[in-house]
Amino acid sequence: MTTTDYRHEPSVVEGRPSLRELDEIIAKPLESKPDKKYFLALAVTLSMLGIGVIGLAFSFYYGTGLWGNNNPVGWGFPIVNFVFWVGIGHAGTLISAILFLFRQKWRNGIARFAEGMTIFAVMTAMIFPAIHVGRPWLAGYLFPYPNQHSLWVNFTSPLLWDVFAVSTYFTVSFIFWYVGLIPDFATLRDKTFSKIKKVIYSVFSLGWRGSNRHWQHYEMVYLILAGFATPLVLSVHTIVSFDFAVSILPGWHTTIFPPYFVAGAVFSGFAMVQNVLIFIRKIFNYEHIITLDTLEKMNKIILLTGSIVGYAYAMEFFTAWYSGVQPEQFTFVNRAFGPYAWAYWIMASCNVFFPQFFWIKKIRRSIPFMFVLAVLVNVGMWFERFVITVTSLSRDYLPSSWAYYTPTLTDFAILIGSFGFFFTWVLLFTKSLPVVSIAEIKAVAEGSQPSHKDH
Repeated sequence: MTTTDYRHEPSVVEGRPSLRELDEIIAKPLESKPDKKYFLALAVTLSMLGIGVIGLAFSFYYGTGLWGNNNPVGWGFPIVNFVFWVGIGHAGTLISAILFLFRQKWRNGIARFAEGMTIFAVMTAMIFPAIHVGRPWLAGYLFPYPNQHSLWVNFTSPLLWDVFAVSTYFTVSFIFWYVGLIPDFATLRDKTFSKIKKVIYSVFSLGWRGSNRHWQHYEMVYLILAGFATPLVLSVHTIVSFDFAVSILPGWHTTIFPPYFVAGAVFSGFAMVQNVLIFIRKIFNYEHIITLDTLEKMNKIILLTGSIVGYAYAMEFFTAWYSGVQPEQFTFVNRAFGPYAWAYWIMASCNVFFPQFFWIKKIRRSIPFMFVLAVLVNVGMWFERFVITVTSLSRDYLPSSWAYYTPTLTDFAILIGSFGFFFTWVLLFTKSLPVVSIAEIKAVAEGSQPSHKDH
């Protein structure tokens, strides 16, 4: 029987920094004052958020008639944006939970940030169902509660299933994120000289002392949460796909939607995480923690999931042809060659054709190329949701009711505001909490594991 010699395993952290140096590097953004560039970035995101708030204010005052929704396209930008942002939130749980269960060490440098982005993306997504109903003050009726009038919600509606799926996903993701932060709060508590910060970190660290018993309990809870969160990656976007798949509308009524939506969610989520990490590693000098090898592995996953999405696109046409159902066949021909052909081919190009460049190793390891390709992936995934939602509704069974959907300035204002909301939270996160897990990155650093010279 031989014991693994960790000295011969490649280190995830480059440059062989000491454990103390890792503490200093990761905690530095929290201890230093924000510079002008940070405030400039925050001003940009808050301006975008302000545009969205203005769009929402006008919508509340004048009503949803300011949006481009019409008859028959009752689902427009709000549902498109909802599905898009829920998808963005999938990469965090995948990186944190599933890769943790498979003991993939390269996740350690990016897991904390991906978990944070999951929470912010789901918070952003939750805005859109609330405003889409037109009467957000009645959103309380979405949740079942005991009452004397038997005013229960419609449990047979997939829109209600979304409420339970997304709220459960958010709750588990938040707990998973917070549990991972507990050892880091203790590290920051012991490092800081500020009495106020020490009190705050002491409260949030829940009395952590780093004892063997604490670590055993922590690792057990983290493992259980990872196992509990893993099925949610599949369940949440599967439930979201049921919003479409359980209908009888051509182009929606298909069993391929659940796996297709899950693959697309991981695809877009990894692209968004990669985009933001490129800035984070440069701004905070984390190049040796969030390494090029890590980004390359993320690009491989983007290539894999993009290929799955491309296969799903092809299968949609095949199943429509094989079904022999004329409305179904018409819907897919209409998508590719009808009035929304421009949106369809943007979607196909960004999601299927452009990611194929990641087969080339030099492009997979080139920061400018990978950044542009990931931006195009997110553009394509937003257009995918647009194409699915709008094309099927705009041309249904009755030609006399066909109508062209055109979004308004208010729609675009709320969309811009959602990006402002998301990135404002990202910026606040970078200056208030460690974006890299101190405990996890130290566990895979050079010299952190015992070496057994005698075996």
